[in-house]
Amino acid sequence: MKKIVIIAATFLGFASAANAQVTANATQQVNLSLTNAIAITFTGSGTTTGAAVSMPFTAVSDYTTGVTSSAQQLKVQSNKNFTVTVNANAANFTYTGSTTPAPSMPVSGVLGVEVTANGTGGTIATPFSSSAYSTLTNTAQNLISNATYGGNQTFSVQYQATPGFAYPAGTYTTSVVYTATQL
Repeated sequence: MKKIVIIAATFLGFASAANAQVTANATQQVNLSLTNAIAITFTGSGTTTGAAVSMPFTAVSDYTTGVTSSAQQLKVQSNKNFTVTVNANAANFTYTGSTTPAPSMPVSGVLGVEVTANGTGGTIATPFSSSAYSTLTNTAQNLISNATYGGNQTFSVQYQATPGFAYPAGTYTTSVVYTATQL
């Protein structure tokens, strides 16, 4: 007796080798290691050193009512909220002139600052304001409190000097220091 074997094959659902789509994946983790970052610059110079502010006293009325500077704009870039303080670098102006001994003019009571614009999202700190000049000292004072983080947080200040008539002719110089500190 002969056996007959019938083999049936079904080729349903198989694609031909020419149409087969083959894929492979590779995965990589990327870690950003951020640190706290803050910078303060003068927008006019783009650096931490602003241009010299010249305040000439050319009339008698300048000595009684004072001389006011143009607005000076600063920019803070910070990835956290921040404050800005301000102070003179010394208690007295440095004198250059022909009078000897050199006169001693205090910064406090002579040089004031006013915040003329505030785009930081923070608050102008007392005793400073946007409507009156407050005297500077050589001790850091809060100028702007709780400012908001960002890459273009600007504020502008203006100076007023009122030395009166007690000082001889010459050039009186001080540096004003602005410090931005993250909260």
